[in-house]
Amino acid sequence: MLGSEKKIKKSLNESLNQWAIREVLGHYVSYRKIVSPKPDKLLPQSKFQVFAVCTTYPQKLLGSEKHFGKEIEKIKAGVYKIDSPHFGSIIIIVLSQMALLEQNALWQLFSGNAVGFEYGDAHYQWQAPEDKSLLNQLYQLYLKEGVDMPYTFEEFHRDYTMPFIESLPTEMRLKGIPPDERLKGLAPSEVFNQFSPNERLKGLAPSEIEAYLLKLKKDT
Repeated sequence: MLGSEKKIKKSLNESLNQWAIREVLGHYVSYRKIVSPKPDKLLPQSKFQVFAVCTTYPQKLLGSEKHFGKEIEKIKAGVYKIDSPHFGSIIIIVLSQMALLEQNALWQLFSGNAVGFEYGDAHYQWQAPEDKSLLNQLYQLYLKEGVDMPYTFEEFHRDYTMPFIESLPTEMRLKGIPPDERLKGLAPSEVFNQFSPNERLKGLAPSEIEAYLLKLKKDT
């Protein structure tokens, strides 16, 4: 089944509203036209499912869970469905209500609370180490939004940022660092006797290495 998804950047404290739903539907219409054979020969509506993702429960949009109208259904914790005769089916995912399950680990990172953040980091299977840079951006956003995180920035740097940097391949860690900085603090003998010298010098031309060694010899 094809899917139509619109990502809208909002504050963690700003709830999904009717205008945002109209934006989602507008993008769904455009997407349906693009993937259909012809503008006048659209793929059937049954081939699509529209999703709207938000952090907090959209009270003004859905109303009280105890008094849902006939067009609104709660599928499970954090997942609601609007089935309108005018707009079709829209599934709303409320990240702060998602259950702490491994299949929800990615959602938990964006749940807007510290518990979800920690659970998501512990259980989400990252496809590549560099993807974990997202954690630093989320942590900064949570601090900005006033989320009560259980650790200081220094603790976060120690527990998240440094392990992330250390998990990167050596060539990525050294990317953009000038030759002088790579070899800074090493005596000529240390350059070649240090653990994994090939990795430390990888990417440097022989002439660059020789020039730096000559400079070190003169300085010492």
